[in-house]
Amino acid sequence: MKSYLAAAIQMTSVPSLHKNLVQAEELIELAVRRGAELIGLPENFSFMGEEKDKLGQAEEIYLESARFIKKMAQRFQVTILGGSFPVPVEDTGKVYNTTILIDPSGEELSRYFKVHLFDVNVPDGNTYRESSTVVAGEELPSVYYSEQLGNIGLSVCYDVRFPELYRHLSDQGAEVMFVPAAFTAFTGKDHWQVLLQARAIENTAYIIAPAQTGNNYDRRHTHGHAMIIDPWGVILADAGEKPGIAMAEINPSRLEQVRRQMPSLEHRVFS
Repeated sequence: MKSYLAAAIQMTSVPSLHKNLVQAEELIELAVRRGAELIGLPENFSFMGEEKDKLGQAEEIYLESARFIKKMAQRFQVTILGGSFPVPVEDTGKVYNTTILIDPSGEELSRYFKVHLFDVNVPDGNTYRESSTVVAGEELPSVYYSEQLGNIGLSVCYDVRFPELYRHLSDQGAEVMFVPAAFTAFTGKDHWQVLLQARAIENTAYIIAPAQTGNNYDRRHTHGHAMIIDPWGVILADAGEKPGIAMAEINPSRLEQVRRQMPSLEHRVFS
C-alpha cells in the first residue's frame, strides 16, 4: 500500500438519471484534477426519487449507472466506487441496492448487495420502507486486496449502525472501508459523524463516506457531510452541506502507527 489521495463525492441527486450522471461526472473530473486515485460516489448517486419511479426505470438506471462508472474509471484512469444503484432482481419486481468497485481498466473488482434495509419511522414524521422495493443481500461484503490502494471493504449507508459487519471486514484484513450513504437529515445531525468515527476507531481503519445532501425530492432531505476519517477517528475532510468533494490522504504509515499505538485488534477476546 502506498500513500495516495482519496475523494468522497457529495451530491444532491434528483429524480433524473441524466442530470445526476452529469453532476457525478463533473465532480469525478474535479476530484481527478485535484489528484484523487480512489473516488467514491454516494448511495443512489444516479437516481433519488419516488420508489415507484425508481422501479419503473430500474433496468435503465442499472445499465446506465454501471456503464457510466466503468467509463469514468477508464477515462480518468482511477478506481471508482459506484456508490449504489438499483439492480433488478428477477421475478420479484424489486431490486438489490448495489455498490460496485471498478478499476482503471473498467474491470469490476468487487460487488456488494446491501444487507441492512432502512425500514424506520423517523421522529420527524417521515416513514421509510426500503424493503418494499429492495431485496436484502444475503452475504457479507468481501474485501478487495490491493497492494496499491490497501485492502478495501464495502458497505452501504444503514449498514453503519451494525458494527458486526465492519468487524467482519476488519477480520478479512480491511484497511479502508467505504460507507456511501443517503443519510436522512434528521438522523444525520445526531448520528452520522459519531457512527463513522466509531467504525474507524474500533477497526483502526480509514473510512471513506460519500454522501447525499440537501433536498433530493419532495420531503426527502439528506444530511450531507461526506467525510474521510483516519484510523484514530480524526476527521480529515468534511464536504459540508453543499455538493462537492471531501479529499484526504490515505497513508499506510499512519495506519501502521495507530495500530501499533492502539493494538486493540490484537487484544480481542471474543470473535
